[in-house]
Amino acid sequence: MTNTYFDQDKLVEIVLVSLKNNNAEEIITIDLRGRSSMSDHLIIATGKSQRHTITMTNHLTRTLKQHGLNSSTEGMVQGDWVLIDADSIIICLFRSEVRKLYNLEGIWNIPN
Repeated sequence: MTNTYFDQDKLVEIVLVSLKNNNAEEIITIDLRGRSSMSDHLIIATGKSQRHTITMTNHLTRTLKQHGLNSSTEGMVQGDWVLIDADSIIICLFRSEVRKLYNLEGIWNIPN
């Protein structure tokens, strides 16, 4: 999956800056190139509450759109786990308890 607007590093940086500006916690980036056909990168972050997770999602999708990038989201109604598909990057925003439950870092053998 190649983004036609940005190289991978630039796209990852746009996402990370947005998350940091919105006080996301425990942000990690997992390089999936050569490990998965679903995406090139997986970014995981934690929100302080459902409302915080939804707000981070809104800001991030707006930022991506401002850069000419389309994205789609799942999980906005509950805000426990929001998945954002942004071209070659998948972003998962969790409430802390839900992140621990699903342990995506463990699936990809990343120490948490």
